[in-house]
Amino acid sequence: MKKMMFAMVLSVLALVAGGCIVVAAGAGAGTVAYVRGDLEPTFEASVDKVYDATLKSMEQLELMPTQKNKDSLGSEIIARTSADKKVTIKTTRVAENLTKVSIRIGIFGDESLSRAIHDKIKTNL
Repeated sequence: MKKMMFAMVLSVLALVAGGCIVVAAGAGAGTVAYVRGDLEPTFEASVDKVYDATLKSMEQLELMPTQKNKDSLGSEIIARTSADKKVTIKTTRVAENLTKVSIRIGIFGDESLSRAIHDKIKTNL
């Protein structure tokens, strides 16, 4: 009975955690992780530079921001795709010249679109 319960618990954990985390680079700046629907890169740039690069990237991808908020500690930009999926990009100041970004598409995430946005931001920096 105990072995069966243990096996069930492991099965549930495998289903819940399976495929949720993919790390694409080493620790520190330049790190990119896809975690539970969010692509989370870190850039060696200030919040202002990342914010400007993000806006330029969205323009290049023809994603029109519907909401923009920014201060010295971070920012949030919300847009919609042509398929009406919500695109949320948040930046958080880690250090003066280090900014963490979170890119989320829709409810469950879209890794390929998130990576396309990430690549454009990286190019524009």
